[in-house]
Amino acid sequence: MFLNSVLVVITDLAAGLLGNASFRRHFHLLLSALLLFGPLLNLWVSHYSVFAKRTHFLYRVFLRSGWGWTCIFVGSFVFVLSFSVRRSLTLSLRHLSRLAVAGGLWLGFRKLLCLLENATGSCYEPLSSTFDLASGTNGDQPLLLLREDETKEACVRSGMLWRGYEVSEDALLLCLCCLLLAEETAVFGPYLSLGGPSGGPLRILFLFCILLLSLWVFLLLCLLAYFPQFPTQLLGGALGCLSWRVLYQGWYRLGPSWYCPGRPGVGVLSTQSNQDETSEALCETNANEIN
Repeated sequence: MFLNSVLVVITDLAAGLLGNASFRRHFHLLLSALLLFGPLLNLWVSHYSVFAKRTHFLYRVFLRSGWGWTCIFVGSFVFVLSFSVRRSLTLSLRHLSRLAVAGGLWLGFRKLLCLLENATGSCYEPLSSTFDLASGTNGDQPLLLLREDETKEACVRSGMLWRGYEVSEDALLLCLCCLLLAEETAVFGPYLSLGGPSGGPLRILFLFCILLLSLWVFLLLCLLAYFPQFPTQLLGGALGCLSWRVLYQGWYRLGPSWYCPGRPGVGVLSTQSNQDETSEALCETNANEIN
């Protein structure tokens, strides 16, 4: 009973924050500020910290599978929320299709960035044995150009040094996942206000989504502070924010149709009798957020 009360209090507070229009309006600005000024933290953080190692547990388990963790928790929350209200598999799949669209966009960006790196980079072998494979640096030692047609994957696998034009995939993924989590979980506050059923499983899934959002923000801050790569991280974060802007602030506002999954909460946050009124209210709220 006590744990259930704590769960209710925590999820109610988090739902109120994420459902707040001011938070949704400025969250992407918070991520932008982190991308711009986060690398400055490298001047103060300890380089002997456990977070200064790429082999840390959080990097290996969560960051490398970031999109998978996001799909598991967000997908479960979206499905349980929509299906528990409407009992419509079609509606639930339509809302889940937003994850499929974002996943396809993420995979497309990975392919394009890989092509960009291979097209603009070259594989080098340091002429000195002081090359540090762990950090990927070689100081001021001269480099011997091996082959310009070598791919980055083959070059790094051979223990060589790859230099080319890069965009941080980690920053792109973390920014995209943060904004996606904020959008998909923002409907829980209005859902509770309308008196929707909120059992323990749904609240636990929502809590997991909140914890995952906090973890992604923390990992983004760690990457910027301990592994600053300017401007590659800034460009990656900009692509993530641009993807969110095009999807959630652009395409999804066209409304549910055969070519558009619609915004989060449409068809879920109202009964059939007042669904149109709620949809209009959502449109007005989103329009005010843009203005």
